[in-house]
Amino acid sequence: MNLNSEIEFYEELRLVDKARLLNLFLHELAEEARGAYDAGAEQVHDGAHLRFVNELYHRLTRVIEQLLAEETTRPADDVVLRMLLAPRTDKVAERLVYNAYARAIQGFESYDTTVLMGGS
Repeated sequence: MNLNSEIEFYEELRLVDKARLLNLFLHELAEEARGAYDAGAEQVHDGAHLRFVNELYHRLTRVIEQLLAEETTRPADDVVLRMLLAPRTDKVAERLVYNAYARAIQGFESYDTTVLMGGS
């Protein structure tokens, strides 16, 4: 994954589409995080990565709110993407993010294509 090209792609999106992409990412990240626990409430076997996902959720839901409110004080686009996609020393966390982001991008692009085809 090329971080600079992902930043360029994200910077070109409308605010609502940035929010949509981040929301899709969070949905996919939740799917990835399901591997950190089993069915029972006491069956968390990877609390550190569950906490990592929770912290990312906390930060990104605020960014989504700022995007939708068109707040000028929101983090810069490159800061948001670097927070997500910069290499991590924790390779399990890195894999969680990369897998979720790859699926979000794939879903985002196919959704846009469908919308454009349907509007012609």
